[in-house]
Amino acid sequence: MTTTAEGADEIVAPLDLLLVNSTKSFASRMVPNAAWARFGQSLAGQPVTVAERAAGLAKELGLIAVGRSGREPQKGDFRFKDPAWANNPLLNRIEQAYLAISDLANQLYDDADLDWKDAEKMRFVLDNLIEGLSPTNNPFVSPLGWKAMIDTGGLSMVRGLTAFAKDMASKPRIPSMIDPKAYNVGESVATTKGTVVLRTRMFELIQYAPQTKQVREVPLLLVPPVINKFYIMDLAPGRSLVEHYVKGGQQVFAISWRNPSARHRDWGFDEYGKAIIEALDALQVITGSDQANVFATCSGGILTAMVMSHLFATGHGDRIAGLTFGVTVLDQSHAGFASALADRRAADAAIRTSASKGYLDGAAMAEMFAWLRPTDLVWRYVVNNYIQGRPPAAFDVLFWNADTTRMAAALHRDMVLMGLDNKLVTPGASTMLGTPVDLGKIEADLYVLGGISDHICPWQATERSAALFGSKDNTYVLSTAGHIASLVNPPGNPKASYRTAPVLQDQTPEEWFESAEKVGGSWWPHHLEWLDARSGAEVDAPSALGAAGYEPLAPAPGTYVMEK
Repeated sequence: MTTTAEGADEIVAPLDLLLVNSTKSFASRMVPNAAWARFGQSLAGQPVTVAERAAGLAKELGLIAVGRSGREPQKGDFRFKDPAWANNPLLNRIEQAYLAISDLANQLYDDADLDWKDAEKMRFVLDNLIEGLSPTNNPFVSPLGWKAMIDTGGLSMVRGLTAFAKDMASKPRIPSMIDPKAYNVGESVATTKGTVVLRTRMFELIQYAPQTKQVREVPLLLVPPVINKFYIMDLAPGRSLVEHYVKGGQQVFAISWRNPSARHRDWGFDEYGKAIIEALDALQVITGSDQANVFATCSGGILTAMVMSHLFATGHGDRIAGLTFGVTVLDQSHAGFASALADRRAADAAIRTSASKGYLDGAAMAEMFAWLRPTDLVWRYVVNNYIQGRPPAAFDVLFWNADTTRMAAALHRDMVLMGLDNKLVTPGASTMLGTPVDLGKIEADLYVLGGISDHICPWQATERSAALFGSKDNTYVLSTAGHIASLVNPPGNPKASYRTAPVLQDQTPEEWFESAEKVGGSWWPHHLEWLDARSGAEVDAPSALGAAGYEPLAPAPGTYVMEK
């Protein structure tokens, strides 16, 4: 089961892919289309290659039938780890035949030599067909299912059917990855002490209680994604970025976005931009500091970059002491699976769908998450929950992921159109609060984080995005982890490391990689040191939270995070 931060990287998906394709059913995404036709045409033009592949499969199946095949699962394929697959002659032949056919499908995919967009579309289809047809997912064949039924006297089958019926009764119609009662927000996750000091129609601003006698005078504002709840930054104790910064002497504030409903359909770029500025205004009053550090992640990073452009263009850029972006793609050119599947017609249809509802449904996005990584997010839970009749394992990141939110229709529209046309790379192609967006005008010191195994925001795309800024002090950090583990990466993991080097305008990501210094451990202490250098002097910690006009309203994590 996925019980590590590294495994949890499989629970997220590219932003623009989600925004465009979450309005479509899984079945519609699997229906034959032009990409299928071009795939078939390419193979039809290579009859000799196809014939050789088919002959090779026939020969391999013959060897399997007589027990002379040495085919085994690839290293890291844990679907067949039960010894029955190797020791039972019938199950071993079934396993080997499946692996042989899967290899043929992947070979034909490579032979087709599709352009990158068609290749990504067909990869989605083939991944789901190949993984879905695995014999490990068949309850009549799976040794895990038979053993569970014997061990429980048949109760596992009853539990599995009950879990299946419950999951299929409502969206997203995929196996549950977590018991919804495994954690409680504010009790086992999002537990760092603090208080809500500002509540607006769009967000709550949380000020966290200092845990040191002295704090840095320049505060830190955390801007989370707009399609997930904020507490990915404040998971369980020991795994919380907020806790790490507070213990390091930072004055930490976090935005907790409201979960929008149909009546909030008009919240778009400008409304969210005003909200970020309103939070910065509150920090200035509460702390008395004319500057702030800002740390924004994923979709929150896109909004923050646009707001920063507005501030610098209007003469207020000196309010920002340092700017950090985590796993944020601003340059969408060839940014991965997302860009491949997004097209104008699909985008227009998605915008119409969300406009009719007033929002993009979080459950639909959760379903899209799952089918992008079917082995890890669908079929392993089919085996665990339905075939074995077991409850899913408790893991805080999966609990956070299941705590879905909606996206206001106007923001959905703005995000889709911006990503589809890759507007942020062209100065003036997009606007924020009436100001043309030009990332090159942003001159604040910059710290950008990527994950080397991030399939959501490929590190090359985040590195290219860092080069869009006009910052003279521009640091890029590449973690060994993926999308989620890039953020949830507390010190203490002996396998953790990161690379760091400045970003140069005319440097390719590969050139950056060759020049970067590799450092053992988590990037958290490195970033805290970077923040300290831009956070002013140490001053006495405030004796009370809030200020006049910003009186405490509710204990952290607030009320908006509880809304479903």
